[in-house]
Amino acid sequence: MSYSQQVFDSLKAKYSYQPEYLQAVQEVLSTLQPLFDKDAKYQKNKILERIVEPERIFNFRVEWVDDKGEIQVNKGYRVQFNSAIGPYKGGLRFHPTVTEGVLKFLGFEQIFKNSLTGTPIGGGKGGSDFDPKGKSDNEVMRFCQAFMVQLHRYIGGLVDVPAGDIGVGGREIGYLYGMYKRLTTKYEGVLTGKPLNFGGSLARTEATGYGTVYFAQEMLKDRGETLEGKKCAVSGAGNVAIYCCEKLYHLGATPVTVSDSRGMIYDETGIKVDILKQVKEVERASLTRYAELVPTAKYTPVSEYKAGRNEVWSVPCYAAFPCATQNEVNLEDAKCLLANGCKCVAEGANMPSSIDAINAFLDAKIAYGPAKAANAGGVATSQLEMEQNAGMTSWTFEEVDGKLFNIMKNIYLNSSETAKEFGVEGNLVLGANIAGFRKVADAMIAQGVI
Repeated sequence: MSYSQQVFDSLKAKYSYQPEYLQAVQEVLSTLQPLFDKDAKYQKNKILERIVEPERIFNFRVEWVDDKGEIQVNKGYRVQFNSAIGPYKGGLRFHPTVTEGVLKFLGFEQIFKNSLTGTPIGGGKGGSDFDPKGKSDNEVMRFCQAFMVQLHRYIGGLVDVPAGDIGVGGREIGYLYGMYKRLTTKYEGVLTGKPLNFGGSLARTEATGYGTVYFAQEMLKDRGETLEGKKCAVSGAGNVAIYCCEKLYHLGATPVTVSDSRGMIYDETGIKVDILKQVKEVERASLTRYAELVPTAKYTPVSEYKAGRNEVWSVPCYAAFPCATQNEVNLEDAKCLLANGCKCVAEGANMPSSIDAINAFLDAKIAYGPAKAANAGGVATSQLEMEQNAGMTSWTFEEVDGKLFNIMKNIYLNSSETAKEFGVEGNLVLGANIAGFRKVADAMIAQGVI
């Protein structure tokens, strides 16, 4: 039995109740054996056994009072996974589906994603089962303040720098930062994704969506192809999806779908980004509202999706951009995309494709950009925000966007060259995993057993 399989089997026996975490680990470990066959130092130093376990996990009770004066209780977490190459870095997710296992999967992915950016940041993740949807601004503020009362003792500008994720945008980051400052009296870059008037970075909001499209552009360029004039399917309707759509237009492509938890929009004339921003960023409404405002839009509720399918991936497209959440593309979805002529998939969400779907894309030899490479633009720009905070300065949108483009281009080149090194040209899953892993593993070996 291979070294990778031994470690995974042991982990599976220990954490059978954390399927998302096991899926993330399996996806990485299944590609690393060629590296271990080439160099015995990783097995000798038991790097796998060490890297699959977080350095520490904090969980805590969060008590807050709603607008009716009633006490509410939520669970909070911070997973500090790996700090071999820099302070822990990774978002906070506020969503009812948040569990320790979900955050371990996200934190594990974050280690290698952050490594691929080429910047000095380690991997972490956190959040709560609190749901901001339907809550007033005052309720969100009180929850964020209560959450930070617990979290502040574990984070710091050179220790652990959280950002936003699902359910945590500029509003939440502002409330969290205000309480951190009050508790510590420190004005430091301890959170990224801050509003622009107190340390935020231009282009941070756009970064993940823009970066995913930049990555797709680089994949296609190597194949002599382009996004110009192509129709694209996009899932999600948050920051990542909105700015993925915006950048697709910049490159001459046409996004024709978006989705949220209640349903999807298909508009063959193209998604109207300005209206999508109004609905989601200003009104915080469902996509049914978008359908009311755009006569050419066709709305399909989740209740009308085919069983076991995500209807977004039934729309014929040249390129697909999963930008919603984990496991939103299963094998049947992948087969449908391929049958409809999809030539490129770039993942804007974290682990949006099942392992079977990933294998289908790899077998079809389309341009496939896995999440830890294709969606690294968000955390890369968070690190650029940290740089600006440390220097007490701010850069122009064009400066940050230019740095983002170069980072995404370098991630693609690093992943592509690593795939060639191991004899599987075009397999960016293996290329990204080995490239990200090797940097962190070498740092762990150099720092000894600590």
